[in-house]
Amino acid sequence: MERLGDHIDGVRSIELDNAFYIEDGTWIESLTVSATDSFDFLDICENISGVSIFYRSPLPTGPMGIQSERAIITAREPYPSILGLVLRNEAIPNRIVLANDQITVVATVRDWEQFREMGDDIELKLGKFGLESVTQVDTIGEPLDSGRLTATVLSKLSDEQLQTLETAYEMGYFDVPRRTSATDVADQIGVSQSSFSERLRRAERNLIALLFGPSSADVDG
Repeated sequence: MERLGDHIDGVRSIELDNAFYIEDGTWIESLTVSATDSFDFLDICENISGVSIFYRSPLPTGPMGIQSERAIITAREPYPSILGLVLRNEAIPNRIVLANDQITVVATVRDWEQFREMGDDIELKLGKFGLESVTQVDTIGEPLDSGRLTATVLSKLSDEQLQTLETAYEMGYFDVPRRTSATDVADQIGVSQSSFSERLRRAERNLIALLFGPSSADVDG
C-alpha cells in the first residue's frame, strides 16, 4: 500500500479490501484506490518490483476530480507487514486503509491482553504504533469487507448525489458543529439551495435504503 501510494500523485486513500496469502511472502490483494489526480494502475504496477495486476475496474464517482478504481494484484509484501502482524497475533482485521501518509487499522481482538501483545509486536517490528480508540463489541464484524460496501454505495448514487455529498463533506456541512451552510455548499456546486436540499435528501434516502432493506430507491437527481 505504501509503495503504491508513493507512485500515485494526489492519492486520497488506498484501502485493502481483501487479501489471500499464497507463498514465499506473496499475497493476492484486492484494493480500492482513490486519488485527486488521474493515474494508470497498470503502468504504476509495472514500475513497482514484485507487483503484478490481475484485474482493474473503475468505480463510478461524482464529477469532483476524484478517480477511484478497484484492482486485484499479486504483491510480494516485505516482512514484517501490518496485515501479517495483525494475523500472526490472531486478531481479525476489519479494515486497513492508507490515507494522509498513515495506515489506520481496525481490528477485533479477544481481550485487552491480546491487544497489548499485538500493539507491542507492531511497535517492535514497525517502529511506530498509536491507539486511537477502543470499543467493546458483541460481534466481530466482517474481515476486510468495507470495500464491497463502498462499491455498492457508489453504484446506488447518481453523479449529482455523489457530488453533493462529497462537496458537503469536504466543506464541513456534516461536522458538529457545522463549518459551512447549505447556501455555501449550493453555491460551490452551482445550484440553488432548494436543489441542493433535494439532492441531499435523495442521496440520504438511498443510503438509508441500503441499510434498512429493499425500497424504491431513487437514483435520479
